[in-house]
Amino acid sequence: MDILQQIIKRAQSRRMRIVLPEAEEERTLRAADRAIADGLADIILIGNPETISRQATDWGLTHIAEATLIDPLNNPQSEEYAALLAELRRKKGMTIEQARELVKNPLYLGCLVIKSGHADGQISGALSTTGDTLRPALQIIKCTPGITCVSGAMLLITNQSEYGQDGVIVMSDVAVTPMPTAEQLAEFAYCTAETAKSVAGIANPKVAMLSFSTKGSAKHEVVDKVAEATRIAKERWPELPVDGEMQADAALVPSVGEKKAKGSAIAGHANVLIAPCLEVGNIGYKLVERLGGATAIGPILQGIARPVNDLSRGCSVDDIYYMVAITACQAQAAQ
Repeated sequence: MDILQQIIKRAQSRRMRIVLPEAEEERTLRAADRAIADGLADIILIGNPETISRQATDWGLTHIAEATLIDPLNNPQSEEYAALLAELRRKKGMTIEQARELVKNPLYLGCLVIKSGHADGQISGALSTTGDTLRPALQIIKCTPGITCVSGAMLLITNQSEYGQDGVIVMSDVAVTPMPTAEQLAEFAYCTAETAKSVAGIANPKVAMLSFSTKGSAKHEVVDKVAEATRIAKERWPELPVDGEMQADAALVPSVGEKKAKGSAIAGHANVLIAPCLEVGNIGYKLVERLGGATAIGPILQGIARPVNDLSRGCSVDDIYYMVAITACQAQAAQ
């Protein structure tokens, strides 16, 4: 069974409630129908019920009637959600009138449904920017306790079974924070290890903090930052198997790891890679994907108290379907 099928099986094992706030969009609705048919999750669709019903009929989607539909412009709970939003944003000066307008926005409404305990996760981005997806999540759901910022992990599935866990590697940050501090890098290490467990099924994450130096082989302030991040991660999460700084080959190749970082339990055996900055992470995963033939799944957003994931506006029905499964697995772990 390949890893995507494993993710689907885990999602099916305990169905979570996943919100799709762009429900009038064709790819989203088709993915929702497939997810419902496969028992992947209990789907909550936000949009005009008449439009969704008509589209489902036109496109032959026979399972959409099993979804929960919420009309953002005619929602009996609008006032309740507006009051909740106004209270959450009171210190930022939000009025009840402003909150009443925002609860008509499906992205805000979906996050409020989660905050109220009526859903477990949300996926958007087929029509919306990353900023539009993240803004309500951070304002309403907020970061996981003890975590200060969001990062994006990429699941890399390769045919090189000798690397990572049977060819599977989780890499972060590839999507969100351009120049993380040492403290933020340490948080990425912890969050990505959790993603490796909950999504990739990696029971024993081994985290390598990447740099162009291995254990002091080069001197530079950016190397110092990664070394400091490693120290912070070990101090904050003593149970987290993490080491660094180290070069990518030292992290992945046993013979190189033994030579460059002798005695390290991580070197040569890493299955979680933390890039020193977004530039490196984003370029790195795309090179592995395009030149190395890896399958890249994500980005999977992490660090939010309940999972909210972002899609590319060029996403396919398959992309949305698999992200439903991934978000469900994250929601299971968050409970």
